Amino acid sequence: MIVLFTDFGAADPYVGQVKAVLQARAPRVAVIDALHDVPAFGIEPAAHLLAALAPRYPRASVFLAVVDPGVGGPRDAIMVQADGRRFVGPDNGLMSVVWQRAGRRACSRIAWRPSRLSTSFHGRDLFAPVAAALALGRAPRGWLVRRRSPQLLLDPGDLARVIYIDHYGNAMTGLRAAGVAQTAKLRVAGRSLARAETFGDARAGAPFWYENSIGLVEIAANGASAARKLRLKVGTPVALLQA
Repeated sequence: MIVLFTDFGAADPYVGQVKAVLQARAPRVAVIDALHDVPAFGIEPAAHLLAALAPRYPRASVFLAVVDPGVGGPRDAIMVQADGRRFVGPDNGLMSVVWQRAGRRACSRIAWRPSRLSTSFHGRDLFAPVAAALALGRAPRGWLVRRRSPQLLLDPGDLARVIYIDHYGNAMTGLRAAGVAQTAKLRVAGRSLARAETFGDARAGAPFWYENSIGLVEIAANGASAARKLRLKVGTPVALLQA
């Protein structure tokens, strides 16, 4: 399968154009929309979100990952392999967290260029054809050139910030919940939040933190928008206070 992870927005025309290329080149390959409202231009939060989401998809999946504010500039194009999954996209740090955390990994520069390449839409013209070829197992010789690592490597450790806010107003952080004590408090926006197992364990409207379904520390409120209550946004800092 090909998994799409972008900041293109589901309401804009860009995702449809990418899917048209994938359908033309790999009509029998399933295309899954992981997320299209990744924080716009937010390479660092997107990198941590991608690293948390990727293990939920089967090995051998091909991720077309595009958060690319430098499109058309000097940044390179790469394909990385991380624990059996392949990721196609810009060499701007987006795939560096998942790559550094992988037990088995490899990196290649995408040397191929199409005859017509838009300066502003490499997701459609460059990355989609490469993702389709990889999904079919037919990447022509010379398209990929092995490289030691991505050029831009972000810190692969936990990111103590809000990295995504869903439409409920729940705020995911870049903190992995594994190993965090259940008695730990989360400091955010001047408040100290206790952990709850799930929404029903908290008082109605009260904010709390919990381990979400992809293993991250998430801020939520029972029946309300935690983001609105606490005035959270992508980039808001958080801190764990171990009891």
